[in-house]
Amino acid sequence: MSVVASIELPPWAMVTDKRRAHIARVTALLDGWASALGLPPEERRAWHDAGRLHDALRDAPDAQLRALAGDTFGAGDVPVEILHGPAAATQLERDGDAREELMAAIRYHTVGHAAWGRLGRALYMADFLEPGRKFAQADRVFLGRQVPHDFDGVFRQVVRMRLEWSLREGKTLYPPTVDLWNLVHG
Repeated sequence: MSVVASIELPPWAMVTDKRRAHIARVTALLDGWASALGLPPEERRAWHDAGRLHDALRDAPDAQLRALAGDTFGAGDVPVEILHGPAAATQLERDGDAREELMAAIRYHTVGHAAWGRLGRALYMADFLEPGRKFAQADRVFLGRQVPHDFDGVFRQVVRMRLEWSLREGKTLYPPTVDLWNLVHG
């Protein structure tokens, strides 16, 4: 069985094969970092779950994403492309998952959040650094290898790279993103 096929998703998940492959790569990064950092079993499980669930609704219909996400980012009508995290967190909460740190990691993985602990920061980095993405491959591979050695330093660099890209592309910076930048670089 391939790693991609072995990624267990909830019955309500809506992902393409391409998205499932991304989920597998993010989960593999998180699992590797958790092992290298010697995290306790409960925290390792949360990291694994963050990887496998963060994009579980990435390919859901727009109306479903908007209904589940609500006004998560405090910015009214936001692009549907960033609503899959809040939608998945809401669905997981409805299913009875009460792990607050995991819900925050999934909910804000596309924009960042200043109140995150290690789990949210790890997911934010893994989603950006996973090796299937085609841009800045050598830099991202290098950073991914450094996470167990300089977690906070790599996190600051990933925040910088993601914000620079957003500004270059004319993307909206949402309040949680600005708060994260101010915390990390303020």
